[in-house]
Amino acid sequence: MSILRRWLGGDARDDAGATDAVRRIAARLDALPPERARWLAAFAFVLARVANADLRITESETDAMQALVAEVAGIRSDEAALAVEIAKSQERLLGGTENYVVTREFRSLSDRAERTRLLECLFAVAAADDTISSEESTEIAKIAEELGFTRAEMLAVRTPWLDKVSALRDLPKNG
Repeated sequence: MSILRRWLGGDARDDAGATDAVRRIAARLDALPPERARWLAAFAFVLARVANADLRITESETDAMQALVAEVAGIRSDEAALAVEIAKSQERLLGGTENYVVTREFRSLSDRAERTRLLECLFAVAAADDTISSEESTEIAKIAEELGFTRAEMLAVRTPWLDKVSALRDLPKNG
């Protein structure tokens, strides 16, 4: 069982090889019901997936993730900071192999409104450094599809952030 699988709610007794960071986040999330802890872990991981799409996670993206995790999950800011740090670490370590699996896990743990909120949060994180790069846009489109959204639905959710999309900034303006 992978470290991330244990973090997302696998057998807590089987933590041989788990990092100290994983143990810390799991201990902090013990106060939450296991299903909610798995939801939170997947939510934070998917946010980190978008932040790392361009192979760097900026301080503004980290700050946005922490604020969103605290707000959406209803946890303290120090708990949100810890959840985000472990999610960033796990995304960097396992992202390529776990991205789809974690997003699918979030889909199974969430309802449509929660998935829509995650999609909104993905755009907010990507725009946190004032630009949504083409890599971030591509990753959000993949995630939206994995969450069951049509392209049109994803584009509708993106509307408030159009001025941040780098690919659209360079288009000639009419009139």
